Amino acid sequence: MRFSELLDRRFLENAVSEYLVALAVFLVAQAVLWGAKTLVLRRLKRWAEGTTNNLDDTLVAIIAQIGFPLLYFGAFYATFRSLSWRPSVIAAINVIAGAVVTYAAVRAVIRLAQFALLEVWAKRQPDPAAAARQIRGVLPILTVGVWGIGVVFLLDNLGFEISTVVAGLGITGIAVALGAQAVLGDLFAYVAIMFDRPFELDDFIAVGDSLGTVEAIGIKTTRLWSLSGEQLIFANKDMTDSRVRNYRRMQTRRIEFRFGVLYSTTGEQLREIPRIVRESLSEISATRFDRAHFKSFDDSSLLIEVVYFVLSPDYNVYMDVQQALNLALKERLENLGVGFAFPTRTIQIDAMPPVQIRPTNEQREVRKN
Repeated sequence: MRFSELLDRRFLENAVSEYLVALAVFLVAQAVLWGAKTLVLRRLKRWAEGTTNNLDDTLVAIIAQIGFPLLYFGAFYATFRSLSWRPSVIAAINVIAGAVVTYAAVRAVIRLAQFALLEVWAKRQPDPAAAARQIRGVLPILTVGVWGIGVVFLLDNLGFEISTVVAGLGITGIAVALGAQAVLGDLFAYVAIMFDRPFELDDFIAVGDSLGTVEAIGIKTTRLWSLSGEQLIFANKDMTDSRVRNYRRMQTRRIEFRFGVLYSTTGEQLREIPRIVRESLSEISATRFDRAHFKSFDDSSLLIEVVYFVLSPDYNVYMDVQQALNLALKERLENLGVGFAFPTRTIQIDAMPPVQIRPTNEQREVRKN
């Protein structure tokens, strides 16, 4: 067989010569794109390194990771379509091309959205680090939404009835929502926690009767490490529905405590007790005195009420201050001659009149005889 005859032979509706020309064009296109990628990206990276913003770095990364691979596929698609194929093969390659373009577009949109949220919006907030954590928590939901839009767009370009698809998705979504109300409730609560920020990682919080340090905030649950060492797991909806006390954000600690003195304490001594409390607190650092009063007459003591502030949210600091105050009050009140009261009960027994016992009838008969 001559070489010219071999070139004229046809396979799958195309001559061998047409295949060779298409292959040559494809290889040339790949070589040109490779050279352009090497030269263009090198200059773009050098230019991006000389700027102060991160937008150009993001664009260069998108061009390198998404743009040029898409161009490589475009060269293959153009070469493939230059040949004659059966309608079924053309339809299949069109579907592949639509999927590739949609994939590239969705990835580019997600990268740009991440840059806009993390590099632009978050850095303009009062607390950029906290805002960035919030955005990273919501990014999975945003990613799913963008991919959903991309799939709908792809189906529309493939000729599907989008209205029918959307209606089907709506019915399916209603069914899923009814069957997964708890999961969706926790998901929405997670979004609320991320944006409202009632607490953050490493915050020490109280949820009802439970206390602990926030270890992780997930899409479904929030985990705390309790003071006793075990892990506490709460559904996110329970966290948003509960009254949460965040001790980490406490600036000062208001302390109110009472102690009782004996009823034998004189009025002059009672007038001295508030002054002693004030002086004792003034000698302890990280405190601010508020008030001290003789409040009431209790069953077994004269009640003294004291209110002061600890100028630190640290619980250990509060306990050190309270201990120092207790020791100072114990010493000074003893020097003043004032005793601390303790529960006592006095029982008074009055003298009873003599009891007269009357004789029975039998005793009277015996006496008569």
